[in-house]
Amino acid sequence: MLSFNFPWIFIALPLPLLVYFLIKPTQQPQLSALKVANNRAFPSVSETTSNKSAAKLVASTLVWLLLIVSSAQPMWIGEPITQPTQARELILAVDLSASMQEDDMKLNGRYVDRLTMVKSVLADFIAKRQGDRIGLILFADNAYVQAPLTFDLTTVQTLLDESFLGLVGQRTAIGEAIGLAVKRFDNKEDSNRVLVLLTDGENTAGSISPEQALELAIAKDVTIYTIGVGSENNRQFGFFNRSTGVDEESLTDIALATNGKFFKATDSDQLEDIYSQLDALEKIEANEQTMRPQQALFYWPLAIAMLIVGLLLVSVIIREQK
Repeated sequence: MLSFNFPWIFIALPLPLLVYFLIKPTQQPQLSALKVANNRAFPSVSETTSNKSAAKLVASTLVWLLLIVSSAQPMWIGEPITQPTQARELILAVDLSASMQEDDMKLNGRYVDRLTMVKSVLADFIAKRQGDRIGLILFADNAYVQAPLTFDLTTVQTLLDESFLGLVGQRTAIGEAIGLAVKRFDNKEDSNRVLVLLTDGENTAGSISPEQALELAIAKDVTIYTIGVGSENNRQFGFFNRSTGVDEESLTDIALATNGKFFKATDSDQLEDIYSQLDALEKIEANEQTMRPQQALFYWPLAIAMLIVGLLLVSVIIREQK
């Protein structure tokens, strides 16, 4: 159906007529008599002038009407479309601590830091989650919900891309990240309740320990898939060896206790294999979302009005050249 974003603009339609009556000059009797005499003397010229004036009036009125219609922003609203009623629901918890800056991950033949690797592979993973609800938690000294569970995958990807090391501190609060995810799932009755934890696994901060958070996750039936990001291959930089390993034991315990699984990601190929296994998760019933596609139409009346004005200008130029 046809709809207008600003229908109140149509009250301006009679504005030119109102202005005309307000500023219309008083016609002198002598001029009227002279005009009548001229009409009798030159009837053909008078009729031609009158026809031109009528044409200009019609054209001007039509242009004004088209501009008003365009300003009201007409749009065509299509038939309702229902979004998929089934979806996976996953929360991604990404570590932004200082240890994630170690450039011991290999991407496209070169070494990059751990966070760059995570962003690279998560971009493809998020893009393939069409129809699923994804949430994003960032953690270091503390944990924060950067994006709640949403179908808006573009926003989730943008927020992940804008994250950087040191954004929320330097240390690693794994327990707080798990506890925050459990709290977000606790508000939903039907959910996969799956947390994907990407970290080097060395808990060094937070008001809640991983063991305490794990008890909450088990009680709330949250499944945790842990991904240890980092390589055991030490890289030497001058006199210093900055590389830190992955706490596989802690991450494995967390995953197994929640019926999840621990993955060791040392390069992009291994991370992609992990995500393919997450794709196999069963979908759950989700709230239906209905949308109606909208198509803007304002440019049609605007284009026609511009065309009429252009033709009027051309006719004036031609008449002056004669």
